[in-house]
Amino acid sequence: MEVLLKYKNFFSVLGLWIFFGCIIGITVGSATTFLLEANDYLGDDIRLKRDWLIFLLPFGGIIIGYIYMNYGKVFLNNALNDTAQLNNLVIEAVHGKNEVPRRMGPIVYLGTFITVLFGGSTGREGAAVQMGGSVAATVHKIFKVSKFDNKILLMSGISAGFGSAFGAPITGAVFGMEMTALGKLKFEALVPCLTASFSGHYVTTAAWGHKHEEFILQTVPEKSIITFLTVILLSVVFSLISIFYCQLRHGIQNFSEKFFKKNHMKRAFFGGIIIVVLTMIVGSQDYNGRGLQMLEQSFHEEVPPFAFLAKLIFTAVTLGSGFVGGEAIPLFFIGATLGNALHEFIDLPMSFLSALGLIAVFCGGANTPIAAFLLAMEMFDGKGLEYFFVACLVSYLFSGHHGLWPSQKIHEPKSRLYSIPRGETMEDVEKKKKS
Repeated sequence: MEVLLKYKNFFSVLGLWIFFGCIIGITVGSATTFLLEANDYLGDDIRLKRDWLIFLLPFGGIIIGYIYMNYGKVFLNNALNDTAQLNNLVIEAVHGKNEVPRRMGPIVYLGTFITVLFGGSTGREGAAVQMGGSVAATVHKIFKVSKFDNKILLMSGISAGFGSAFGAPITGAVFGMEMTALGKLKFEALVPCLTASFSGHYVTTAAWGHKHEEFILQTVPEKSIITFLTVILLSVVFSLISIFYCQLRHGIQNFSEKFFKKNHMKRAFFGGIIIVVLTMIVGSQDYNGRGLQMLEQSFHEEVPPFAFLAKLIFTAVTLGSGFVGGEAIPLFFIGATLGNALHEFIDLPMSFLSALGLIAVFCGGANTPIAAFLLAMEMFDGKGLEYFFVACLVSYLFSGHHGLWPSQKIHEPKSRLYSIPRGETMEDVEKKKKS
């Protein structure tokens, strides 16, 4: 009788997690489809045909700053939550240090649309992940889920957002569990994360018919010791580039917040002016917006050798000064175009070098080696899995305790060589280095 009762409880909990995962996945998948289609329309059909819109970027920054200063702050449990913390707020909520306001999703969508329309350099997964957190917070509120289980709901929201944004449901499931802490996977969240990610993916692709971009890995080199050693060396280079981006982006953010005393309107206005000036210096808008055209081009033909550096600077200034969006697509761009540039010096297939850079730079910045490896498998149809596994491992280790999200908790240091106490965040580690 006791055994039957345990099985009954098990299946009731399992059914509940599948139910919540489906709700979150369907809702986030639909919202992400709207995000993707709107970004395509604003970026490709409007901005690219009207070069003069870039001059309105500083004024778009004022609008975004005004929204966050007047509608992005809300009191929850007597604590002031600032949705301008973006992904960091979602991560803190998973760790129980904060809560995600339900209004966060709509606000970040609006901010992303403005950034894309006027030519800020940004991606999309940030908005999808934050919408996932917002939807999960709403489910928590409606069904009165416990505080402990709310953390799992938030992970499910992250999974649904990432999986539907990139058409990578397996990656999305693991990303939701891996994003929040280094060295720890909460496998209890596997069922709802997997359900939410697959539901979101199929709603986006099957129900709404959205077609994701395809990056074609044409040729994979034959396995040899020399090739593996080359991949290891390249992965170290890609990890260092991810560190450079993260440090520059956070440095700009910290400086601008102090200089403008956290006035988001002034920060974004002056950041927009810098982007306009940089655009005029470069002489093209290849590095504004998402840059998907050059990203896809880097897999089959040469791109400007400085493209990776230009995108790195454009993105760091855009997001560091208060504009809104994701960082995965820019990291893809930086890694792929750097790999493309290295093809001039390394005798490996161009598409392979671009694919390797795309995955390794993303892995180094996000600190999610398992999700990055799975992304390579889903994105490139399982080709070159041995090389991508090594690249993710090396990039993860050599990127140290740097990353896109300062709120990421270090559950386990990457190596015993790092004397870092468990439970600290990326931000804590950076502060100790400076003190």
